[in-house]
Amino acid sequence: MKFKLTVALTALAAAAFPAWAEIRIAHVYDKTGALEAYAKQSHDGLMLGLEYATGGTMEINGEKIVVIEKDSQLKPDMGKALLAEAFGDDDAHLAIGPIGSGVALAMLPVAEEYEKILIVEPAVADSVTGEAWNRYIFRTGRNSSQDAISNAIALGREGVKIATLAQDYAFGRDGIAAFKEALAGTPAQLVHEEYAPTDTTDFTAYAERIFNAMKDVDGEKKLFIIWAGAGNPLGKIQAMDPSRFGIEMATGGNILAAMAAYKDFPGMEGATYYYYESPKNAVNDWLVKEHMARFGAPPDFFTAGGMSAGIAAVEALKKAGSTDTEALITAMEGMEFETPKGKMMFRAEDHQALQSMYHFKIRVDPAVAWAIPDLVREIGIEDMNIPIRNKR
Repeated sequence: MKFKLTVALTALAAAAFPAWAEIRIAHVYDKTGALEAYAKQSHDGLMLGLEYATGGTMEINGEKIVVIEKDSQLKPDMGKALLAEAFGDDDAHLAIGPIGSGVALAMLPVAEEYEKILIVEPAVADSVTGEAWNRYIFRTGRNSSQDAISNAIALGREGVKIATLAQDYAFGRDGIAAFKEALAGTPAQLVHEEYAPTDTTDFTAYAERIFNAMKDVDGEKKLFIIWAGAGNPLGKIQAMDPSRFGIEMATGGNILAAMAAYKDFPGMEGATYYYYESPKNAVNDWLVKEHMARFGAPPDFFTAGGMSAGIAAVEALKKAGSTDTEALITAMEGMEFETPKGKMMFRAEDHQALQSMYHFKIRVDPAVAWAIPDLVREIGIEDMNIPIRNKR
């Protein structure tokens, strides 16, 4: 009887304080495809974030973190299948990714089906934490509304008239919808919209329609572009001389390679998610120092995002004291955590990470390969009223 009691008590103790064999985190991301540059940054940042948050041990509660990589190739069906594989076959405790919004939207129902956490990073479409959201989805990446509202704050002055050009899919459509909504609260006015396929390389027809819509408009004229990946609409439309109609280009931030093209736009304003010189905090100082030492270059746009996701995962697991999904949800709702951008907080209502953005003005330095987005001001969490768009 005494032996049986001892066994029973041991079993209860094991249930209360589980000895995890290892902590399995799946990174399902678009490693190959049109956004592979973003993907590399995201993965590098994720690994740095896990390292930073664990003090270099890559362990939590004495258990090793194992990262399982899966390449969704920017294909929604593949992202969906690989996330199911990660949860079903690999027994991942949680997942992070992907890059593309279309892939993310295909993956969301899988998290709900398996009742496992998916931290979305860096897919941007509002619908991820909006109408397509479920309670297993958390996002460290900024959403379209955060992009839009910060750019509306940067551009929305008295007398400004704005036309827009965006990619014709979730990222672009959601971005412009949010921008319109945000701009409505400023003195500026939106006068024209254009959408182009993601693989567009010739922007002549779109530019001509924008020029015709703007040429007789009075005031300070801006063409605001939302674009991800190749195509370079900013440079190609600038080559068509929009200044003859008094039109100036405007856009948000981007990766450093893409911002080489911004050197043609000294003085251009917008708002960005991250530039390594903008945030002033200990986490970013560590990231910049370590990234320079390891890669010989400063951290980029999506490196900071990947690091934020890694930190969030570790802090959630520490706070929950478990890999149990319900314990993680309880720990993560309202959770504040420090990132390269400073404080982020998962909003309880939709699990979107509230975070700062950065109003910039482009400066050109011949000694620097990219245009420098000098900080005008930090747009803090309290400065942006980010809509709650889910219906649950």
